[in-house]
Amino acid sequence: MNHIVTVQDAVTAFADFIEPTAAELDAIEREMPLILAEVDLLDAQIIAMDRTPNEVDARRIRRARNRVLTARRDLANHPAALLPGGAA
Repeated sequence: MNHIVTVQDAVTAFADFIEPTAAELDAIEREMPLILAEVDLLDAQIIAMDRTPNEVDARRIRRARNRVLTARRDLANHPAALLPGGAA
């Protein structure tokens, strides 16, 4: 008979090192508008999948895509998004 053994000690041994750094949290905060826009786009697409898409659904998806593109543009043009040492 094989015994099932937990590996909690092995998994949680490095729990202190798993926490995100301040720089990673700042990057997530900068990307949050894009993340939320992508979630809105996904919601609009899921709603349209439930039924035959109508004009309102098409408009909702189009506006959500535009918000995603705007958020991507803003993130790409943000000065903090530029990494040091890159080609100028």
